[in-house]
Amino acid sequence: MQIRKDSYEDIIGLEHHQSKTHPHMSIHDRAAQFAPFSALTGHGAAIAETARLTEQEVTLDEYVVEEIDEKLQWLMQNIDSKPQVTVTYFVPDEKKEGGAFVQKTGCVKKLDSYQKTILLTDDTCIDIEKIREIAIEK
Repeated sequence: MQIRKDSYEDIIGLEHHQSKTHPHMSIHDRAAQFAPFSALTGHGAAIAETARLTEQEVTLDEYVVEEIDEKLQWLMQNIDSKPQVTVTYFVPDEKKEGGAFVQKTGCVKKLDSYQKTILLTDDTCIDIEKIREIAIEK
């Protein structure tokens, strides 16, 4: 079969047809028709979550626990002066095993021995049992 060069000569000069009943589609919308369909919605997020690393909580030895207890006692006695501290503590991950160590600096507002928490002036609440280190700025 042989294609003639002038096979479209009869329509090449005609005006482009535009529907009178349907609005003209933008180039963006037209391109969206041919965008790939994501059959596995959320699959990429699941892979990213699996790849996200967490740290394991460490168990403190008795000497470190004793040192933290002494510092907590000092804070309890000097709570009125709102001492500034830098606390390193463990925050468990909500979605998977492990968590992250966080370091927070602030002034102590309240020590709650019943709920075992430290409340800083910026309303950060720290679980005393998750504390790994306290540095008091005197």
